[in-house]
Amino acid sequence: MADHEFQTLAEALVVVARDAGRAIMGHYRRGVAVETKADASPVTAADREAEDIILAGLGRCAPDVPVVAEESMAAGARARIGDRFFLVDPLDGTREFINRRDEFTVNIALVESGRPVFGLVYAPAAGRMYVTLGRAQAVSLRVDPDCAETIALTGPDVRPLATRPASGGRLTILASRSHLDDGTRQFLSFYPDVELRSAGSSLKFCVVAAGEADIYPRLGPTMEWDTAAGHAVVTAAGGRVTTADGNDLAYGKVETGFLNPGFVVWADVSLVRPY
Repeated sequence: MADHEFQTLAEALVVVARDAGRAIMGHYRRGVAVETKADASPVTAADREAEDIILAGLGRCAPDVPVVAEESMAAGARARIGDRFFLVDPLDGTREFINRRDEFTVNIALVESGRPVFGLVYAPAAGRMYVTLGRAQAVSLRVDPDCAETIALTGPDVRPLATRPASGGRLTILASRSHLDDGTRQFLSFYPDVELRSAGSSLKFCVVAAGEADIYPRLGPTMEWDTAAGHAVVTAAGGRVTTADGNDLAYGKVETGFLNPGFVVWADVSLVRPY
């Protein structure tokens, strides 16, 4: 992906994500019926409406790039990918959404050669967006889902993101409220002096990218559309995402149905170790 493409793609997709966030917030305020998908995960009309908005937006700005989107896949769509393809999770953190916690997000990522190079994570209830503007540049900005004004990607309200270096002292480790499993507990046992923080959805990647935490382990199952956007953001901010063997988490795993292995997000690459 050429440098100038980041800016062009970001300018188009911040608007698409804002519009998807507006639709989600309409359902959030009114309340929605919850259905159960074949994999026993919840889904709502908000998930589907947001995905329709994103797919239409990607069709306008990148019509030749295949898209793998969560709800389309759940409905039986056949995966079609190339060397470049988009991964979309229109409403990551559906459980947070249903339980009226504001830590749900819109996730859009572009993958090239198995790695996420562009990522956008939008938390509409919090009015905060995280987006890559280059291979080594990511920012956060305030975006009101109900605002129709132009979204500026420069200016005093746009904050650069940078992971923090390891201090040699206490580490801040993020863990999901819903997924603190035995594997994660075992991982935490390697770090005797930690501050444990909770956060929902792909915002955990963004907390690391913003320099507010050191490690985020997720050793249970996730899907590629859950992680790709946050992965791109934290990598552009200076971090790394690895699997158990210390290699980079890869994308385009059609043979597994886009299922991820366990992974760890590291703020400082000097912290990386197999687990």
